[in-house]
Amino acid sequence: MSTLALRVVLAEDMVLLRDGMTRLLTAAGMQVVAQVDNPGALLAAVDSHRPDLAVVDVRMPPTHTDEGARAALRLHETHPALGVMVLSQVVEQTLAARLLADPPTRFGYLLKDRVLDVDEFVDGLRRVAGGATVFDAQIVDRLLGDAADARLDVLSIREREVLSLLAQSLSNAAIGRRLQVSERTVDAHLRSIFVKLDLHQSADENRRVRAALTWLGSAPPHA
Repeated sequence: MSTLALRVVLAEDMVLLRDGMTRLLTAAGMQVVAQVDNPGALLAAVDSHRPDLAVVDVRMPPTHTDEGARAALRLHETHPALGVMVLSQVVEQTLAARLLADPPTRFGYLLKDRVLDVDEFVDGLRRVAGGATVFDAQIVDRLLGDAADARLDVLSIREREVLSLLAQSLSNAAIGRRLQVSERTVDAHLRSIFVKLDLHQSADENRRVRAALTWLGSAPPHA
């Protein structure tokens, strides 16, 4: 990723939204190198400009179903150094289920409502461009619904919030900033979560992964 301003290709077929997002990203210090309104133009723009990040609407012409999503997944495969953020008005369950089953790096999926929270949206873009995986908590919640692991019932509301953010690949410091609590408090919540979910002492990263998988409803059995 460039050490200078992030270079972005923006794919959105609604002119007003595309123009508004271009102004937003420019104000955040990013450089929008191309604006396109269809998947073919998106692929060509990425090949031509070699940006750091592509921001892609899930539904694009000609059918306004999943063209944008398919183009985003193709870009992720053909340009592994490219950060890809997909946006959608509603939860696209097929796409969400595919991504949650095997979370890719440098990839994000947010609902368009997140654009209204400029700081959160820009932070998500920067994290994806930096190599993280970012999922909208609402997408995870709506997709899983009642299928979430029953063990989560033992967690407090605050512990569930911490675990949800952990499952979005946030660090302890980032979780603290999001919840407006100290990193020490986040550490305490995580220790409690590990105990309640019966995640025994081992490498911290392993426990973090197991906890995140439990939240995502696919925790593997203990070895």
